[in-house]
Amino acid sequence: MKNKRAVATVLIMVLGTVFFLAFSGCGKKGPPLPPEIKGQKILAPYDLKYTLGDTGMMLSWNHKIDDETAAVKPEGYEIFMAKKTFEACEGCPFEFKTIGFVAAPSMEFNAKIKKGFKYYFRIQATGDDNMRSEYSKTIQFDYK
Repeated sequence: MKNKRAVATVLIMVLGTVFFLAFSGCGKKGPPLPPEIKGQKILAPYDLKYTLGDTGMMLSWNHKIDDETAAVKPEGYEIFMAKKTFEACEGCPFEFKTIGFVAAPSMEFNAKIKKGFKYYFRIQATGDDNMRSEYSKTIQFDYK
């Protein structure tokens, strides 16, 4: 009788340990994300380019709508810029700041720049209820 009780106790302890290890969390939780409804998102702007002009830099980009994956039309585009000097350390972090907003369907923005900086630009499409796309690819311009 004592052997059966000892075996049962050991078995319960082993099963409890296995259960604890199997269902204990590992890693780090991310921020909560709203459920994604098929087609209810905005695609990121693409093909971001610049042309240098007399008064600054003209940014232009493209945007498309995909009826299956991203059917929401943007209301506009938010333009972000970061800059750092040429003396700044390589790989040092920099912070993007909003420099403007363009209402759709326009896809051009004139950015004012000064010599002596490295400029980084990216675009994000925005829609109803603060819906936002991913960022476009970042472009860099060295203005010496």
